[in-house]
Amino acid sequence: MRVNLRAETRAVMNKTGLKQLRLSGLIPAIVFGAGEDNMMIQLSASEFGKWARNGKGGILELCLDNQEPILVLLESVQRDPVTREYIHVDFLRIHINEVVRTRVNLDYIGTAKGAKAGGVVQIQSTFIEIESFPDHIPAAIPIDITELEIGDSLHVGELKLPGGVVPISSANELLVSVVTPKVQTEQPEAI
Repeated sequence: MRVNLRAETRAVMNKTGLKQLRLSGLIPAIVFGAGEDNMMIQLSASEFGKWARNGKGGILELCLDNQEPILVLLESVQRDPVTREYIHVDFLRIHINEVVRTRVNLDYIGTAKGAKAGGVVQIQSTFIEIESFPDHIPAAIPIDITELEIGDSLHVGELKLPGGVVPISSANELLVSVVTPKVQTEQPEAI
């Protein structure tokens, strides 16, 4: 099921105009790719926030004015470092019958055996890059870490990916490991 987001085209704006746009509850965004001209748009911050909080990826349909919906993938999001409000969004225009490259979030599931034994789980990456037809792109890739012991690690090449999904990230890229915690020894005070 695709999510529909309403959007409107917008004109080029200076900083003051963009600030006013955000204060009115809208987010400036851009749609690019698929060999077509870039399109500047604006969309509801609350609608986008609701979809983003859901944590699901996948294909979005942008419903612009009275045009056919545009199929897009979320490419990047800029947020204010203090307020965490959305500042700008980039969407990648796609065609359903063309292979695309994108990032997919990793969903680490469970508690590692090594963590129960006193180890520390170190997550190195929260996403991988993949190549796939748009309809085969998973919202997230679940990774069960319950069997990882101290000293174990998991790399991209060890993932079980859905059919039609090819990893672009290097097969030896480290995703998660369980390490022995460092114990600090007390240093004698200098006299």
